[in-house]
Amino acid sequence: MTDNLFQRVRAGIADTTRPFIQPPGGRALSFADCFGMAARFAHVLARHGVQPGDRVAVQVEKSPNALCLYLACLRAGAVYLPLNTGYTPSELAYFAADAEPKVFVCATRHLEKISASLPPMVFLTLDDDGESGSLIQEAAAMAGDFSDAAVTMSDLASILYTSGTTGRSKGAMLTHANLYSNAESLKETWRFTADDVLLHALPIFHIHGLFVATNVTLVSGASMILLPKFDLDGIFRSLPSASVMMGVPTFYTRLLADPRLDAEVTRNVRLFISGSAPLLAETHREWQALTGHAILERYGMTETNMNTSNPHDGLRLPGSVGYPLPGVELRIASKEGEVLPQGEIGLIEVRGPNVFKGYWRMPDKTAAEFRSDGFFITGDLGRIDESGYVHILGRDKDLIISGGFNVYPKEIESLIGELPGVTESAVVGLPHRDFGEGVTACIVAAKDSTLTERDVLDALADKLAKFKHPKRVLFVEELPRNTMGKVQKNLIRETFSKLYS
Repeated sequence: MTDNLFQRVRAGIADTTRPFIQPPGGRALSFADCFGMAARFAHVLARHGVQPGDRVAVQVEKSPNALCLYLACLRAGAVYLPLNTGYTPSELAYFAADAEPKVFVCATRHLEKISASLPPMVFLTLDDDGESGSLIQEAAAMAGDFSDAAVTMSDLASILYTSGTTGRSKGAMLTHANLYSNAESLKETWRFTADDVLLHALPIFHIHGLFVATNVTLVSGASMILLPKFDLDGIFRSLPSASVMMGVPTFYTRLLADPRLDAEVTRNVRLFISGSAPLLAETHREWQALTGHAILERYGMTETNMNTSNPHDGLRLPGSVGYPLPGVELRIASKEGEVLPQGEIGLIEVRGPNVFKGYWRMPDKTAAEFRSDGFFITGDLGRIDESGYVHILGRDKDLIISGGFNVYPKEIESLIGELPGVTESAVVGLPHRDFGEGVTACIVAAKDSTLTERDVLDALADKLAKFKHPKRVLFVEELPRNTMGKVQKNLIRETFSKLYS
């Protein structure tokens, strides 16, 4: 008998009549309902020639049936390739050429443009409502059971493309074992049980909403309230029925700005989790003061799923991402691979069952990102403090070298974030003829703030060595972000590249 992610999930659910997905205003779908629809979708894929190992590319809006399509790919042994709904046909052409999917699923309204831009393949449609399209029509005539493909835990379950902020996007190959082991580890760390109800407002083309939120719910036999997107009214309607919420920092800052947020509306929630981008320590403190809950921040990436988490029981340290998860080894190393003493800043490297198999069709890039002992070089800078908590200091590529000295943006951003009137900030290095790179702070100020550049510089004067002081402080209306809320510092550097010319 084969052993894979779907089979382990199904075997772990004692009662499949229990609710799995609750759409807002719609009928709750049980595990049996979703497994049955996944079987019908799997039959459709097989009918169109999908064999184990074939890629199925999916660019659709979030819906219960979109999640059932993910389960269908697991059952059929296909490699699930979720694509950001914001990608244009020209961007999709790159992914199609690289991954060579057998089937592409999109909304009917996009079919003409997408099919004209991509190589010949099978195109199926699943519309924005999740209830119409050729996939739904074909599935209606299919059986509700399916002989699961003979794939194993070592086989590929998904390819997720990295954001591609620096050069060509890379397809991270994730196996059934990668996804299952991480879901089990998070289930244990976050104390998930079948009694939990997850408030799911994340997109499902990204590792956070798809593999963290969905897979943890599946392996726990829990249920979820599936919101199509983050919507304040929807969140406030759903919070009293939820026990866990996962979000990105912008979820929490937007909720904090809403007068409806208080301890009463969050009373039934046992755990708030944040990830995908750094959570400001000030946001952490404000949330706890207003709701009584300490947000649990964790750290992961496309290639590794989750690596660390603040503890469920114990101090959730603002500004930290906690301890390595069970089964995950984490160390701090120099660029040359020398392991550094505790407390020193260096590259974060990880090893464990969560770490991906490599980059799709990029053997040289894969080899370059792994040490000889199997540790993956994340590209993130960090340190481990005296209590064992991991602190992220930014991406290696974001390190600023000014006048020959290393400057870590996160250190400056943390201090700026403590100033009254600061909503958020990003510190970058810009070309400077005297220093190589000039430390530059971009700040989004509160609407009623009177903060000036001189105020910021004066506040930092006694808290940082002089080489770390910003050469300029720029006030901007907003920071550029990707769909998961991560600040795109490369765009800031491009926008202000001539500042010191």
